[in-house]
Amino acid sequence: MEPDLYSVIISSLENHLSLQAAQPVLEQVPLKVPFIIGVAGGTASGKTEVCSTIISEFHNQRVVLINQESFYRPLNDEQLQRVHDYNFDHPDAFDMELLLSSLEMLRCGQAISIANYDLKSHNCIQPSRMVQPSDVIILEGILLFHDPRIRNLLNMKLFVDTDSDVRLIRRIQRDTIEWGRNVRSVLDQYDKFVKPGFEEFILPTKKYADIIIPRGAENNVAIDLILQHIRTKLGQNELCKIYPNVFIINSTYQIRGMHTLIRDANTAKHNFVFYADRLIRMVVEHGLGHLPFTEKQVTTPTGNISAMIGIMLILFDHHK
Repeated sequence: MEPDLYSVIISSLENHLSLQAAQPVLEQVPLKVPFIIGVAGGTASGKTEVCSTIISEFHNQRVVLINQESFYRPLNDEQLQRVHDYNFDHPDAFDMELLLSSLEMLRCGQAISIANYDLKSHNCIQPSRMVQPSDVIILEGILLFHDPRIRNLLNMKLFVDTDSDVRLIRRIQRDTIEWGRNVRSVLDQYDKFVKPGFEEFILPTKKYADIIIPRGAENNVAIDLILQHIRTKLGQNELCKIYPNVFIINSTYQIRGMHTLIRDANTAKHNFVFYADRLIRMVVEHGLGHLPFTEKQVTTPTGNISAMIGIMLILFDHHK
């Protein structure tokens, strides 16, 4: 390669890299869209256990859980005085616009602040919870599938289907032990709001589910199939899920063969050097392919004019 042409290419590359370093990271790299899972079902159906099982299986991924209960509308003084007459199982009890905007912000790579809703006082308490963008977002709630705008954002929709008697028993145990309520008030609320709300608003959304899970987290077969599907979608070892500026070179028989030779303790030194050098050159070639370039017309020694990409010529001068 001519010294002056080589100098021009090196200078252009250095100028480009210095300009890239001065720009914000968000302008360089496209954001990765998270994989959003919606887990719906009736009250005390086992949604939380299903979510916990999924989260525990993805140690190498950034996973965040968002509960629809965090988007209950705060009650005013008049509503608080008549709280036993308030229907928490109606779609209007939730601020779906806020939930929708929060999901959109997470999809765009922006952190959000989620209210810490207290189910005892029926109001938001401080401090709020900061949620960072993640590889996997799990939404849990009784009415997640009711709003079509929310449904359209979900990559996977799970419906936990548990017998109504089992759900009622769990509801009584939870409300009396955790919230200090008496059995009579729990049953009154169940008959007045919970059961009618399930039949009118929650059960009809079962048809939108991609997977229906009978018996919740106790259904090991269903959970294993779901986990396998999520792993397939995510790519458990895909580093670009964690580092958005990392690009993975697709595996080929040639690359696997060279990796085999390099890792073999019996490979001769000269073969190790040769194949290691070849792999390094492939990585550099792949990396340079992600850099922007400008076509330049050059005149060849035979007098022909050809469009070239000068930045790639560096590789062919490797052994000169």
